Amino acid sequence: MGDVSEVKLFGTWSGSPSPTKRVEIALKLKGIPYEFIQEDLGNKSESLLQYNPVHKKVPVLVHNGKPIAESAIILEYIDEHWKYAPKLLPEDPYERAMVRFWANFIDEKLRSRALVMSEGEEKAKLIKEYIENICVLEEGIKRDFSGKSPFLNGESPGYLDLVLGSSACSHRAIEEIVGAKLIMPEIHPLFFAWVTAMKNHPVVKETLPPHEGLLNHVLKYKQRTLELLNTKA
Repeated sequence: MGDVSEVKLFGTWSGSPSPTKRVEIALKLKGIPYEFIQEDLGNKSESLLQYNPVHKKVPVLVHNGKPIAESAIILEYIDEHWKYAPKLLPEDPYERAMVRFWANFIDEKLRSRALVMSEGEEKAKLIKEYIENICVLEEGIKRDFSGKSPFLNGESPGYLDLVLGSSACSHRAIEEIVGAKLIMPEIHPLFFAWVTAMKNHPVVKETLPPHEGLLNHVLKYKQRTLELLNTKA
């Protein structure tokens, strides 16, 4: 096994989607001990600015003093350094390419922050697009991950499950804020079954924030953002 003597994760408690939670779940699935360092993004620590001077964002994984930024890159690093099971990425090059393709689709097309901040006609448009994109994703899952159950990685959550789960498993809080159902079993049966399996996985359940806590966090984020925009106006 790889050396796990000094692993630190700079991140935030919650958010939706939460790149930090992707990394936390991966570390726990692999059984890698780590120190979690909570960052206040309104008052970023000197350590965070030192370890990620380019983007100045979380998450940042520091392994034996060496920093790795960006959640997607961190997930690949974890899987390549700690090569033992459960594997996050498939061995087959084509399957790995499909995982990366759909992970990119999720990050570009299923952006809940834009939904949370929208109002009126813009919100209605984004809700429609969000639901349509879930349908596109579900068709892609049927085609490219046929027979994978209960997770897109098989019996254990993998890279794509973590990318999607950090957002989709928090859908109830987003639905409450936008006032519309986004994931419906009658329209997205495969996707809904996958979300349910992810939410019930013990590592996911212990890592993702509770519903009420996440709801309050997102509402405060929206309020702070609106106040900042009004100040600049």
